[in-house]
Amino acid sequence: METMLKVSHLSKNFRSFKAVDDLSFEVPDGQVTGFLGPNGSGKSTTMRMCVGLENPTSGTATFDGTPFSELSNPATMVGTLLDANWFHPGRSARAHLGYMAALQGVSMNHVDDTLDRVGLTQVATKRVGGYSLGMKQRLGLACALIGEPKHLLLDEPVNGLDPEGVHWMRARIREFAEAGCSVLVSSHLLSEMQLTADRLVVIGKGKLVGALAALFARVGLVQVQTRRLAQLDTLRRRGEDGRSLAVRQRTRGKRFARQRGCGLRGTVGV
Repeated sequence: METMLKVSHLSKNFRSFKAVDDLSFEVPDGQVTGFLGPNGSGKSTTMRMCVGLENPTSGTATFDGTPFSELSNPATMVGTLLDANWFHPGRSARAHLGYMAALQGVSMNHVDDTLDRVGLTQVATKRVGGYSLGMKQRLGLACALIGEPKHLLLDEPVNGLDPEGVHWMRARIREFAEAGCSVLVSSHLLSEMQLTADRLVVIGKGKLVGALAALFARVGLVQVQTRRLAQLDTLRRRGEDGRSLAVRQRTRGKRFARQRGCGLRGTVGV
């Protein structure tokens, strides 16, 4: 299995605060890798370091073996949706996407096709300042796709969306993976990851809690190997749907985790 993104011993300090602490994981092609952790756990900082928006204190992140800053045409390698509110409010979606396309040598015909792909054709000439959060998320996805990238990094892409928007975004994410792209998608909701991800990377307080390789939506029993039992509070967070995780001691240093209200179970061992 080929790996598009490899994070190796990545760390980031903001003065005395360690936002990311010796983090290592891989994101393979053709799958959705969920990046799970509570708010403030270091997910966004990690993604920003991967694409050169933050300088790491130590460690590396590479795409097919090459750092983002050394890619000859980064827009064709990786597309990102990291912030749904970074657009100029006075510009239209078409103008904003056209500006990005010009930087990458992409025609305006492709701009219109991309806007149609994300369902923004009818509002393409309206100012972004009047867009709902869901419309801004769609525009952010269009910006990620304008270079026809091989792979995607999406930071909380369903955050704040209505049920229809959530369903639409999940379907697009699955399409990209099935087309052979690798997708790294972050969330603080375990229930969302169960419906979206093929495999999972869990972090808490900037550290790796565990890595999980299982088909979440298709498998009822999963195994997580971790030496950080104290970090299991990451998995206890209540989701917006009100379901929670109960973690209790099992046998020989193992703990059993069950999410109430769904079929996900897991054994966490040391």
